[in-house]
Amino acid sequence: MVPSRLKDHRWSQEPRHPLLAVSILMIVIVTVVDILAPASVHLGPFLVAAPAVTASFAGPWTTAGVGVLAVTAQSVVAAVRTSIVDLNHSFQLITLILMSAFATTFAARREHHERELMQLRSVATAAQEVVLKPLPQRVGSLRIASVYLAAESEAQIGGDLYAAARTERGIRIVIGDVRGKGLEAVGDAALLLGAFRGAAHRQADLPALMTFLEGTVSSNLDDPAALDATAEDRGEAFITAAALDIPDDEPVLHLINCGHPPPLLLHRDHVRPLEVRHPAPPLGLTEFVETELTEEAFAFEQGDIVLLYTDGVIEARNGEGTFYPLAERVAGRAGHGPDALLAHLCKDLLRHVGGHLGDDAAMVAIERVSRPS
Repeated sequence: MVPSRLKDHRWSQEPRHPLLAVSILMIVIVTVVDILAPASVHLGPFLVAAPAVTASFAGPWTTAGVGVLAVTAQSVVAAVRTSIVDLNHSFQLITLILMSAFATTFAARREHHERELMQLRSVATAAQEVVLKPLPQRVGSLRIASVYLAAESEAQIGGDLYAAARTERGIRIVIGDVRGKGLEAVGDAALLLGAFRGAAHRQADLPALMTFLEGTVSSNLDDPAALDATAEDRGEAFITAAALDIPDDEPVLHLINCGHPPPLLLHRDHVRPLEVRHPAPPLGLTEFVETELTEEAFAFEQGDIVLLYTDGVIEARNGEGTFYPLAERVAGRAGHGPDALLAHLCKDLLRHVGGHLGDDAAMVAIERVSRPS
């Protein structure tokens, strides 16, 4: 799911009233103490801190207002203690005016950069909604939940991918992980997702679909841009993927795994990795490893949940270097539903890594909520 950034944008444009109160309180305290202090003590220079601090969280108009308030306070101090035209206070007033103007300019530039950043976030969000479309929450007898956790706080999309397509017999789902990062990984993910969405309805069986996807990925490596890369680079370009075919009328699921972490089946209080007997190499490597794509069937009954995930989940480490124990953390949670399961895993995973992931992570949970008819 793609979190909305509009709420953050509105919040960034509003004055932070508690922080603004601190700036005003600072002016009041410095003014009162300066008036009551001995003649040899001058606290006026401390007033510049108020507009400087305000510029770090508020816009230019608020910063300018605090600057005017600080200048007014300094004028009051000068009038009470000596005179506004006194040389010492005159220099303090000039310095305060210049620093307030500088702080206001800084606040305006900061607000401009924040606005640009919000626009970039909006573009990234729109790109993710196009490339990584949200999965349907209910399809036939299945309930589905999905989540994408980006390693970079400003990023919305990377090389992890998932998609679902409704067929005449049921639903097909693919999850994958592109080797590498950056725009190239995003492009490869978009390529595979587009090929899956276009072919999932046309290919009769899962092996035919995966063969088509393999051909799409491999042919992309043979384009002119890819040919400029070294043989070693081409050999390192691949996509791990797992594809499921879940029929409406049978309590089973069919799986082909191409070098991807095995899905986990949550059956009552038990967690079982769906290890295939004939794993295939990642997509894009068939010219190096010849293999036959074969689907394998596993029981998938009412109340069961199958959890798909990328290696960003199981390879997440805590401060001691311990990998995230995914199978252990999902044990006994089959009865909570897919949404609650992913919500629990997201919080637990981020707690495990201290709030920052080293790699993108994607998860899809699928629950059969009624018996096939």
